Amino acid sequence: MLGAELPIVQAPIGWIARSQLASAVSNAGAMGIIETSSGELDAIRAEIRRMCELTDRPSGVNIAQAFVRDPGIVDFVIEQGVRFVTTSAGEPTKYTRQLKDAGLTVLHVIPTLHAALKAADAGVDGLVVEGGEGGGFKNPWPVSSLVLLPLVRSRVDVPIIAAGGICDGVSMATAFALGAEGVQMGTRVVSALESPVHEGWKRTIVEAPETGTVFLRQAKGPALRALRTERLERGEGNPMAELAAGGREVYFGGQLEAGVALSGQVVGRIDAVRPV
Repeated sequence: MLGAELPIVQAPIGWIARSQLASAVSNAGAMGIIETSSGELDAIRAEIRRMCELTDRPSGVNIAQAFVRDPGIVDFVIEQGVRFVTTSAGEPTKYTRQLKDAGLTVLHVIPTLHAALKAADAGVDGLVVEGGEGGGFKNPWPVSSLVLLPLVRSRVDVPIIAAGGICDGVSMATAFALGAEGVQMGTRVVSALESPVHEGWKRTIVEAPETGTVFLRQAKGPALRALRTERLERGEGNPMAELAAGGREVYFGGQLEAGVALSGQVVGRIDAVRPV
């Protein structure tokens, strides 16, 4: 359906999912994705163009609707010849018809059965079903992949990519048994050799236990799952503001206590930095 050799999609992590990482994923036979959730659309346009120089394999773009202030990014994605888009953080009706009319394959990211049914009704080609154990932005009432995947599978007929808690062949096979046709990995690729993040973040992922993440902003939403730090555990600061303002210090400077390092519970199963 997507043209990739392997049914594996790389998660569109803000600031990280750009051409360096995404091209490595595509060249390895999976589906590399360029992010938009950082909101740095000028840089993202350059990254989408650069992908054509780094790989001739299939790749895609995520349109994170809550963070994309310029709807022109949709026209740009179409003009660049992108064939695959995931949409997230918003209504599935917003861009689905425009993208599909241009010939793109569109999958929408969902955290609940209700959202899955809405997306299917909107005409998406498939779903990214995201369990609450995954890192990043989350439904304030998280449901694990073990429950959510078979539930959604029982009610929709479109293809499903499973996200949340997947880092290897065992967890991938489990996702297939629960009804998925493909998997998405985020934390696993953040810790990969080709990932642009600071070595300190990668080392922290490798050393973290299965209890090494914390669930933030559950009362206010949107919720976040991030690496546990002493400051976050004490409830200090404003995670959303720090995520926007301090991303570069955390991601590329390794100053994890300075902000929010989005990561999933699967940190407890990642034991080494490996090439994509």
